[in-house]
Amino acid sequence: MTAAVLDCDRCPRLREHCRDIARKKRASYRSQKYHGLPVPNFGDPAAQLLIAGLAPAAHGANRTGRMFTGDRSGDWLYRAMHRAGFANQPTATSRDDGLQLHNAMITAAVHCAPPANKPTTQEIANCAPWLDHTVDLLPNLRVVICLGRLGFDAIMRLYKTRGWFHGPRSAYPFAHGAEHPIANAPTVICSYHPSQQNTFTGRLTEPMLDSVFQRAQQIIESH
Repeated sequence: MTAAVLDCDRCPRLREHCRDIARKKRASYRSQKYHGLPVPNFGDPAAQLLIAGLAPAAHGANRTGRMFTGDRSGDWLYRAMHRAGFANQPTATSRDDGLQLHNAMITAAVHCAPPANKPTTQEIANCAPWLDHTVDLLPNLRVVICLGRLGFDAIMRLYKTRGWFHGPRSAYPFAHGAEHPIANAPTVICSYHPSQQNTFTGRLTEPMLDSVFQRAQQIIESH
């Protein structure tokens, strides 16, 4: 799947945006070579936990080529994953930094960095088959943590398409810590996204993020 994601050209606007960022670069990363391509999943192929974010950050994963690597959102995420036992270290700076995930896989609703962090509805739909394929590749999947509402919406659309739940979406609200056990499907847990907008304002704290991963671990261990 990794090679297919890297070659994906379903969204010309996003591909051009990724290339444009890689050409211009941020001044502090001027000496680095940017990835500038779609970013593939990262993690353990036998994972029981899937983490679904929104999209690569322009100067984070779009630069480093690995999900949530090289930006402050990733700093928060990997610290929490390390504390919960899903990562071998709390830092993620580059693809060769030694980071390994245990029993966890990270994906995104959109695999290319979007302008202003806002992919269009059509771009999200274009990327939906990759999310579908990701779930197919995780036969042991037990829990999905959705980082942010857009990640949650992408997962719930997938669940609806697969017939894993019936009735109105309103029966499954998004709120930090909200848990949705769904028969014959991985349990969904919601979390605020560890973006600077949320972490700088205190809307998301490290104990709040820890509680989500601790709950995921409890569900996995109960099976």
